[in-house]
Amino acid sequence: MSTVVENETASLLRFATAGSVDDGKSTLVGRLLHDSKSVLADQLEAVERASLGRGQDAPDLALLTDGLRAEREQGITIDVAYRYFATPRRRFILADTPGHVQYTRNMVTGASTAELAVVLVDARNGVVEQTRRHAAVAALLRVPHVVLAVNKMDLVDYAEPVFAAIAEEFTAYAASLGVPEVTAIPISALAGDNVVSPSAHMDWYGGPTVLEHLETVPVDTDPTDDPARFPVQYVIRPQTAEHPDYRGYAGQIASGVLRVGDEVSVLPSGRTSTVTGLDMLGRAVDTAWAPQSVTVTLADDLDISRGDLLAPAASAPAVTQDVEATVCHVADRPLTAGQRVLLKHTTRTVKAIVKEIPSRLTLDDLSQHPAPGELAANDIGRVRIRTAEPLALDAYADSRRTGSFLLIDPSDGTTLTAGMAGTAFAAQAAKDTAADDEGWDF
Repeated sequence: MSTVVENETASLLRFATAGSVDDGKSTLVGRLLHDSKSVLADQLEAVERASLGRGQDAPDLALLTDGLRAEREQGITIDVAYRYFATPRRRFILADTPGHVQYTRNMVTGASTAELAVVLVDARNGVVEQTRRHAAVAALLRVPHVVLAVNKMDLVDYAEPVFAAIAEEFTAYAASLGVPEVTAIPISALAGDNVVSPSAHMDWYGGPTVLEHLETVPVDTDPTDDPARFPVQYVIRPQTAEHPDYRGYAGQIASGVLRVGDEVSVLPSGRTSTVTGLDMLGRAVDTAWAPQSVTVTLADDLDISRGDLLAPAASAPAVTQDVEATVCHVADRPLTAGQRVLLKHTTRTVKAIVKEIPSRLTLDDLSQHPAPGELAANDIGRVRIRTAEPLALDAYADSRRTGSFLLIDPSDGTTLTAGMAGTAFAAQAAKDTAADDEGWDF
């Protein structure tokens, strides 16, 4: 579409929607796409045909995102639906996440890279347990901006006191989680009130529409704000007649800026060298920044392989084998203390043991359930992990890319847990338990 072509250099906002079942997340996303003219004619025709087949007089805009057959049959969102659209002011990647409590792990997936989370609330029901759960996940994932969309205002006669009470309760709860700011917007996704166009039914509201806020919310686009982090993906040794001694390290810059002449540390070994070259798309450059993919050459012939991390010598992350983290357990099988796992951090995968599960978070009052013994699917809790090899790990609060990791079942490769390194809520005193199985004794 023309707006996409015109905005190739416009800023990009990644955002996720979340809320309880039937709060209208998919309808909101469909309304955004429809009213911003980001829906192709054949897509709209397909939705109209599907809606008529279900006996509906008007197009069900939720079908623009509920693409799985099971979702359409049940009328709920099951998987994370990603959509791209653009306006003259900004480009967007949105993730429509499920509302069922059993799919909280899907919200973690959708919000893990989001810069903004839209949490929907049914104006008739107010803040419910799942609302608090989604707010807590957004806070733990350090999503910078949170929007409270109080939906279905048409079903409460567009009453300002209803909106004000919900906004006050949610804002207070979000503040207790450490969310710095909440933007509350009263909407009707079905009728289109305050989604793209201002509502004629709520003249008492003077704030932005959802789209206006999405277009104007600040997005951190300065790559120099964070220290450089470059996980090595693979080593390039062409061994050609022209370059018999060439050794390059290829990968994607996770954060910050790399420049020719920078002194860098190779982690976890701690050896240092100087960047002598940056190759990008077959040409030499002096500077590269996140998230560009480059090949780095160094002044010294060091032992570097996949999984190593290049970082500025003056601001390198700590290297450790003891990891304390907040995790969201995503597998159906539980995570237990003493369990042998693989820990995947950027391009590095190492053996590890879950030494202890100190606590599980109770989302209704943010209390800690001590020593739960295990984490079940969708549980959020604290873990202490010992790795077989050292890791260069940032705190998640400092870097969402290099402060996150996955725990994987070594027997079949199943992803078990999504982790965020560092203290996200009150930690307890560490305990160290021995692992005595051969091959895992570290």
